[in-house]
Amino acid sequence: MKSFVLLSLIALLFCPHLILSSPLDTIEQSQVLPRPLILQFTSLEEQKDSTLTQLRCDSWRFGVEANNLAPWRVVPAECGVYVEEYVTGRAYRFDLEMAASESLIYAQTVEIKADGMDAWIFDIDETLLSNLPYYASHGYGSEMFNSEEFDVWVEQAIAPAIESSLILYEEVRALGFKTIFLTGRSEGHMNVTIENLKRAGFLHWDKLILRGANDRGKTATAYKSGKRREIEEEGYRIHGNSGDQWSDLLGYPVSSRSFKLPNPMYFIP
Repeated sequence: MKSFVLLSLIALLFCPHLILSSPLDTIEQSQVLPRPLILQFTSLEEQKDSTLTQLRCDSWRFGVEANNLAPWRVVPAECGVYVEEYVTGRAYRFDLEMAASESLIYAQTVEIKADGMDAWIFDIDETLLSNLPYYASHGYGSEMFNSEEFDVWVEQAIAPAIESSLILYEEVRALGFKTIFLTGRSEGHMNVTIENLKRAGFLHWDKLILRGANDRGKTATAYKSGKRREIEEEGYRIHGNSGDQWSDLLGYPVSSRSFKLPNPMYFIP
């Protein structure tokens, strides 16, 4: 009898699906071992595909930030979720904070002269103001850009400040820099841009430059470098320039130091 019970317990352990004979019916339910859990693991092939997608999207974003890619119009389909997770996660915030931190370190080395002509240029969209609420409804760059829909968003004047840029802006003003806002927005958005900037905490600036009628048809690089030339011709010394697009920073003249903020959602030539 003892042998039978022992054999039955072994069978219960390794074959819990078997119906046991009557001698075990008297064992209390609490003494019966539960059925083992069945764990479902991601297949090796799925893990491999996920890893390759992550690596490809890492490389793609690196190419974007280094300006190594040919002009692109939308985020690659396979990188849509990757970009969303980046711009809504901690990595994007850390990258923005790093750009602001390095900018301030440089700004503190500049000798500000008494003539009031030492300047720092800021782009606006994705540099001072964040349009993430708009892009959250448009695939974070995976949809083709629609200028009419974006204009509707701009007219609401509710884009929040990029906090690290707001801190940098306040610090460079406190150091004595003249702050110049140079944006690709059209002059038709002047009033709502002023309203949005003030609402977000950017209360003072020395110049706010938007695209006028004479700037239509120009690439952002040509337009912004042309405006920098005009600023220098007025006697300003452009020490720093902050922007999320390479077209904010390239062309001639350039600032003494340029600081690129991250933006994998769109490209402006």
